[in-house]
Amino acid sequence: MTHAQQSGGTRADRADRVDRAATAAGRTGFTARGVLYTLLGVLALRIAFGSGGEEADRQGALHQVAEQPFGTALLWALAAGFAGMALWRASTAVFGEAGEKKTGSRLLSAGRAVFYASVAWGTGAYAAGSGGGSGGDASSRDWTATALGWPGGRWLVGAAGLVLAGVGVAIGVRAVRRRFLRKLDTGAMRPPVRTGVTGVGVAGNLARGTVYAAAGAFVVVAAVHFDPGRAKGMDDTLRSFAQTAAGPWLLVAVAAGLVLYGAFSFASARWRRF
Repeated sequence: MTHAQQSGGTRADRADRVDRAATAAGRTGFTARGVLYTLLGVLALRIAFGSGGEEADRQGALHQVAEQPFGTALLWALAAGFAGMALWRASTAVFGEAGEKKTGSRLLSAGRAVFYASVAWGTGAYAAGSGGGSGGDASSRDWTATALGWPGGRWLVGAAGLVLAGVGVAIGVRAVRRRFLRKLDTGAMRPPVRTGVTGVGVAGNLARGTVYAAAGAFVVVAAVHFDPGRAKGMDDTLRSFAQTAAGPWLLVAVAAGLVLYGAFSFASARWRRF
């Protein structure tokens, strides 16, 4: 074997190891996301049926994990999972995802990498006992109040709300069109499994899109009325569904959808094209 062949083989081996590491990081990230959304959905269901005093947001979910046996270890495992997701998203921002090389997709991956890095940091901080800074309704109102105080802040807040609402609508449209199946290795699924994954993917993404769209709408309302108190975090947004004409049943539907999105995340950890 020539020196050039040896060098080429070494580079190929190194690239293969990097790819396997990125895949492992992505799988742990989707698993952590599944745990988080499943807990969020369960907390929201408790609220809908009048038996939940815990906030249905990320910090409430982390509190539920902390109360379990070996809770601190589980929190650190979740933090590692979110860090893995951040690393995988960062790798897709640099190299593209499953052959996807579009600049827009890479920028979106970069933004997701930053988001999951912040989630990993907050989860680790919570595990370390510092409270976690995981956000919440008060945090949403504080950020809105700060932004409204900037020059042109009302327009900036309104634009941010429209973007968030637009993201929610886009998630819902992609769910109905089943675009998420393009990211999955459906050929490796048996027909009943594919049917089940498709079902939880549609329902779960619709629920997630609904929450995003509603949260964005509340931010727009806060901008229009110049009132940061009208902005809502995850918990208040979910509770607002119970205050509609449908009563608590709309919240039940959305909460169940979030649980299904957790199941879809677990399926993504297994069948995602990395």
